[in-house]
Order: sequence, then C-alpha cells, then structure tokens
Amino acid sequence: MIISVDTTSARDLYRILVECVTPRPIAWVSTVSAHGIPNLAPFSFFNGVGANPPSLLFCPANNRDGKKKDTLINVEATGEFVVNVVPFALAHPMNETAAEFPYEVNEFDTVGVVAVPSLKVKPPSVKESPVHFECVVHQIIHVGTGPLGANVVIGRIVSITLADAILTPDGHLDPSKLDTIGRMGGNWYSRTNDRFELARPVAK
Repeated sequence: MIISVDTTSARDLYRILVECVTPRPIAWVSTVSAHGIPNLAPFSFFNGVGANPPSLLFCPANNRDGKKKDTLINVEATGEFVVNVVPFALAHPMNETAAEFPYEVNEFDTVGVVAVPSLKVKPPSVKESPVHFECVVHQIIHVGTGPLGANVVIGRIVSITLADAILTPDGHLDPSKLDTIGRMGGNWYSRTNDRFELARPVAK
C-alpha cells in the first residue's frame, strides 16, 4: 500500500503516524494558566533533544476544531512546564487527563493525583511520578495550522528530580523499577517490562 499524502486527510495521516511510530514515550505535562490554574495532560509526540543544554520537546497538536490545547495556551503565556514520566502504575490517571476538560478545570484534583511544588518553575509536579523534568521554553515552532496542526515545544531542562525508589545502589536508574509505558495506535499501550540489551558496536 502506498499512501498519497496530498490526497489523504489529516485525520487519516494522524492515525497512520500513531500506528506506525511506536512505542512513543509519554510526557505528562503540567502547566499553570496566567491566572494560576493548574493543568495536566498527556502527549505522546515527545522525546529528548540534547544534553548541552539539557532539553526535550513535546508536540501538542491543535484540537480537531483547530483550536489550541490548554497546555499550549499555558506554555505560551508563562514559558514554563513540567514533564512528569508515566510508569505503569499511573496509566489510568494519566489516561483520564486526556479528556477534553473545560479550561478552568484542575486535572490534578479531577483524577486524584497530588500536585507538589516544583523547585524552579511555577507549574506543580505530579507527586506520584518518579521523574520530573522542570522546563522553561526555549522555542515554540508551529508546523501547520488548523485541525491537528502541530506545535513543537522545545524546553530547556532547569531541574530534574528522580525518585530514590527507581535507582540502583550506585545511583543509576533501574529500568525495571521505572516501568514506563509507551503509546501505540488506537487504545493500545506497551510496557517496558520486556527488554533486551545490545552492546554498542565499535567500528573496525
């Protein structure tokens, strides 16, 4: 099958992307509005950018009616956000925050997770999450407009919090304890409890 990008709807192209680009890590992004109302929402177009400066990106697509998502509105207004990592234990509350709540709703309270003060930014962090990346906006790139138009939010990481419970005795992260989940197509998710190692090759 060959997909003609020019004649395929944005909705169908989105479905193909999310079904083929897998598994996708999940950024559970907490922000605050200009009036201080917390917001919490998941995004699976998410990854690291680099380590110097430490940075990451996530991509809040426009809603199907073409409007900006609450997270993007808040990030543009305040220039700050927190990426909370999602382990298997938080899959259900994370999924609940994917609902399109009214702008004034505090998702922390709605889904029953605890908001704790962050160290260097105003948006709170999710207490139950084992990893918090506190970020300030480096750049926002708008890719397309209207329904499902993309917005690439690049953040500079200003603080990282790792829960002691996910670390090995020598201070490294233990992937079995982190137990993150990944987004697949449709309603499917994956879990990082099936892993294998490959030694990095050396050129001959």
